[in-house]
Amino acid sequence: MTDVFRALADESRRALLDRLNHANGQTLRELCAGLDMTRQSVSKHLAVLEEAGLVTTVRRGREKLHYLNAAPISDIAERWISRYDRRRVDALADLKKALEGPSMSRPEFVYTTYIRTTPEQLWKGITDPAFTRQYWGLAFETDWRPGSVMTWRLDRNDTVLADPEQVVLVADPFTRLSYSWHSLTPEWAKAYDIDERYLDEVAGEPRSKVTFELEPRGEHVKLTVTHDGFEEGSAVLPGLSEGWPELIASLKSLLETGEPLNTA
Repeated sequence: MTDVFRALADESRRALLDRLNHANGQTLRELCAGLDMTRQSVSKHLAVLEEAGLVTTVRRGREKLHYLNAAPISDIAERWISRYDRRRVDALADLKKALEGPSMSRPEFVYTTYIRTTPEQLWKGITDPAFTRQYWGLAFETDWRPGSVMTWRLDRNDTVLADPEQVVLVADPFTRLSYSWHSLTPEWAKAYDIDERYLDEVAGEPRSKVTFELEPRGEHVKLTVTHDGFEEGSAVLPGLSEGWPELIASLKSLLETGEPLNTA
């Protein structure tokens, strides 16, 4: 927490967060444009923000894209808000909400957190039905080999989402996992009480994909979740941007404490 507060205390670093909040997924060159700071200063500030977990980066070819990361703000809110006067932390709550909002500049979701576990246990957490049913309420039926079809079996009414285009894309055990997102079918909508008008709106969108990257960091594992493949103005992305932080937090709680989050 100390690194987060130290990073937020600097006006220049807050300005960089504001710029990313306005347009997420920027390169260093884009972030420097129009700022009264040298490229070296911006780079140093970004390094502090990344070390604090407030910014996460993704390589795209030769480019390094910078994204806001809501996880530290979520941790602050959950750990401290209940201990202090709500009025004294409204700013944190507003920032948390802003950081969890979807990017309007690049249609994708990027989120990084640190979980006190091993890569092997985290891999089980995102693939093994014994874990996924506890925090996600579903099980994946697949052999986790690249190209293999994935069937999503939801605990709600034992709904099955089967589609030959729902496949494993990358499976490097304990390091990287990527798969295509489930089909947005009437069965899915019925299981989650999705409004038919919303289903009509999203049914024609292209299939997206989610990627999990696991990186050992001492007693922790750095988990970066990227969900991309969306069109500009996607109606699916805002809902996923709200849902992923809670889901990841529940996975983190399950692996660290043995219990998923109680969000009821």
